[in-house]
Amino acid sequence: MRALVLSGGRGTRLRPLTYTMPKQLIPVANRPIIHYGLRHIRDAGIRDVGVVISPETGAQVRAALTKESLDLDLTFIVQEQPLGLADAVRVARPYLKDEPFVMYLGDNLIGDGLVGLLREFQEVGPDAMILLKDVPDPRMFGVAQVNEDGHVVRLIEKPHEPPSNLALVGVYIFGPAIHTAIAAITPSKRGELEITDAIQQLLDTGRQVRSIRLESWWLDTGKKDDLLAANRVVLEEWCLRSVRGEVCEDSRVSGRVTLDPGARVRGSEVRGPSVIGANVLIEDSSVGPYTSVGHGCVIRRSSVQHSVLLDGATLDGVARVEDSIVGRNAIVTHSDERRAVRLMIGDDAELLL
Repeated sequence: MRALVLSGGRGTRLRPLTYTMPKQLIPVANRPIIHYGLRHIRDAGIRDVGVVISPETGAQVRAALTKESLDLDLTFIVQEQPLGLADAVRVARPYLKDEPFVMYLGDNLIGDGLVGLLREFQEVGPDAMILLKDVPDPRMFGVAQVNEDGHVVRLIEKPHEPPSNLALVGVYIFGPAIHTAIAAITPSKRGELEITDAIQQLLDTGRQVRSIRLESWWLDTGKKDDLLAANRVVLEEWCLRSVRGEVCEDSRVSGRVTLDPGARVRGSEVRGPSVIGANVLIEDSSVGPYTSVGHGCVIRRSSVQHSVLLDGATLDGVARVEDSIVGRNAIVTHSDERRAVRLMIGDDAELLL
């Protein structure tokens, strides 16, 4: 079995960060979001993975994935225009051939792996298997209507009046019949080939579509608050204490903190769960909890919590930063007022408060 990971799209809801990097590479707990899905695929025993990339950001995705030791055989597939998930499958057809495959959206984060979903697919042998999650407001997702036996009856993309609270998580397993179904559909009102329409086509032609409900958490990282929530959950679930950097005697590192080699903590406190990247300087500051600090960052005379700092970011003299995302090499300096600051700053920005 092969896997298809989607890493195209424009990520408009995460601008300005996504003006300079694809959303799938934005770090959560100092790892690009896409890495978590690839790890689930690898742990399920799949080694052949096609990665769908866009012309604009494909080089960044390729570089980020090839420099890591993921133990996967990666093939990069260019989707010239972001014309929908089903179009991505259409573009990848020469790679997929007629083999069953897992499709995984690269900006998804889920608590469970793929082993149970794969086992069900192999035992039952449907034409499609979809992962569903109960959500409070499913109107921004594809929504499924399911009978008591777990068979999918109907799918609707972003309905105004959802028939259920069951949202499509963004993890699918397809047999070769999906290619015929995609060939039979037309673009939706937003000009895209919707994967929900393709799955509905399977249903309309008598094909079997099964579902499994996700019992653990699912995080869609499409917006700033979603990304911060994902960072908190991943740190809470998976962060371990590993202090390999330098902690001076006048400093304290408490709880589950990962401090990478070359990081220096001077006259400061770091509270877990938090992840501090390599070659970071934390001086006369308070960091954490629920904070990810990328490689090469500088934090001086500042307090930061519940935030994500990307590589090379600087906070200098900022009294209190919380619930913020600071882009690569961005600089935030000086705040005389003792009030919380909430930020979303893109790469290479400079902000004087």
